[in-house]
Amino acid sequence: MLSDRTQLHIALQKSGRLSDSSRELLRDAGFRIESGKNSLTARVENFPAELMFVRDDDIPTFVSDGVCEFGIVGQNVLEEFASDLPEPAYEIVAELGFGRCSLKIAAPESTAYNGPEALAGQRIATSYPRLVSRFLRDRGIEATIVTMNGAVELAPRLRIASFICDLVSTGATLEANGLKAFETVLESQAVLVRTRKPMDPVRAEIASGLISRIDGVLATKESKYIMLNAAEETLERITAILPGAEAPTIVPLHGRPGHFAVHAVCQESVFWETLQKLKGAGASAILVVPIEKMMM
Repeated sequence: MLSDRTQLHIALQKSGRLSDSSRELLRDAGFRIESGKNSLTARVENFPAELMFVRDDDIPTFVSDGVCEFGIVGQNVLEEFASDLPEPAYEIVAELGFGRCSLKIAAPESTAYNGPEALAGQRIATSYPRLVSRFLRDRGIEATIVTMNGAVELAPRLRIASFICDLVSTGATLEANGLKAFETVLESQAVLVRTRKPMDPVRAEIASGLISRIDGVLATKESKYIMLNAAEETLERITAILPGAEAPTIVPLHGRPGHFAVHAVCQESVFWETLQKLKGAGASAILVVPIEKMMM
């Protein structure tokens, strides 16, 4: 069994919105996780790392203190934790692209709202008092913040506050409670964070390997491998169309002088419209395939 000094600790949300997506990301990166969904820890069988399953608002503290070298957490939680700190003891390594949501100010649909000035002197219920305070402070607005740990949408109905500030994904919860979003305080998604605490050379090398794997997974999410044939005179037009491609591979086609095979990794979405443009520029035998793994 690996000693605590030769393995990483990764903090994940124990349950909830980001938990399953975080586990899926690690599995896509090739990590075999021992079944431990209902326990506090789980060992990674094929990599020197241990997962710690904790509350989402504890993850910034664990990473900042160096208890865990890495964590996956929503930007909303991270920003709320660090809002009043001069310099956080962590750094964001990567934006992960899942868990997208917005922290929005909302109120009953009948509310007259003509901009942030409408919040002056009002009561705002939220689970993110520091972020709301920063939002108001940056705009020179004074209002009363009512901190709630849940059921924020009920605050106007219960006359606790006239406005709320809460996370919104689809807007269905706001609509169900007769509320309308008026202002965006923060756009959020899941991020990979790393402690700023010094690591010994062994852990630093392991950490580099973990980041490399996750970067590879993220690079393949939207990336596609495109193969096509083209005449020499069309190559410049075709390569200009390839979405997000860098230095495509161009090789002569056997038995067809003046014709080439073009292979490229496209790091942006490839739509049918893109294929039509390529064909219109002179490409033929166009093939688009997904990329399973890629090491950056």
